[in-house]
Amino acid sequence: MHKKSKLYKKQLAVIDPMNKYSVDEAISLLKTMPQVKFDSTIDLALKLGVDPRKSDQTVRGAVALPAGTGKTVRVAVVADGPAAEEAKAAGADVVGYEDVVSKIKEGWLDFDILIATPEAMKLVRPLGKQLGPRGLMPNPKTGTVSDQPANAVREAKAGRAEFRADRGACVHVALGKISFEAGNIRRNFDAVIEAINKAKPAAAKGAYILSCTLSTTMSPGIRINTKELVREK
Repeated sequence: MHKKSKLYKKQLAVIDPMNKYSVDEAISLLKTMPQVKFDSTIDLALKLGVDPRKSDQTVRGAVALPAGTGKTVRVAVVADGPAAEEAKAAGADVVGYEDVVSKIKEGWLDFDILIATPEAMKLVRPLGKQLGPRGLMPNPKTGTVSDQPANAVREAKAGRAEFRADRGACVHVALGKISFEAGNIRRNFDAVIEAINKAKPAAAKGAYILSCTLSTTMSPGIRINTKELVREK
């Protein structure tokens, strides 16, 4: 067992680990907890009632966060012609075609999101070894393969969160920073939950969101009552 820090113990004293809180209570508790000295990230963790090993039960997508992510996002785009010019005008940090693909092949990964046009994917697909392990491969489901890369760039810069259920059917999404106003954290939370609910596979039966926890960097998790998270039919 890892020895718990003094700060962690102080944070733990604020909550009842056995209790399940409402979303607003959980956000309020996170903001009143003793904090680390930097502006920590808020993490939403979900356990889903799906079997990700089955191709018809994968949960993956992206959502624009209404209040942003609180961090600067570096966006690279693989496109040519007018699409490349539009991506540059929209604020992409790096735009190119074969040149960008060659740099990535050589090990350059100085970006947070890679966007490609459908035509450019023939160049990008062979980069699986470089992009795959870091979750950077463009994908139509997350909006990073687009014939309108300028829109994808603007969305990425404004603040978007990608989500994907791992092998254990768990999803982790960064909701922003602890310095955000409580209302903005709630707006981001609601947007992510709505997107997760929309991404529910038709093949998934029974309860979908099994558990939900909110935490900040290095803090204990606050359990949330999942009854609040079920989408009304």
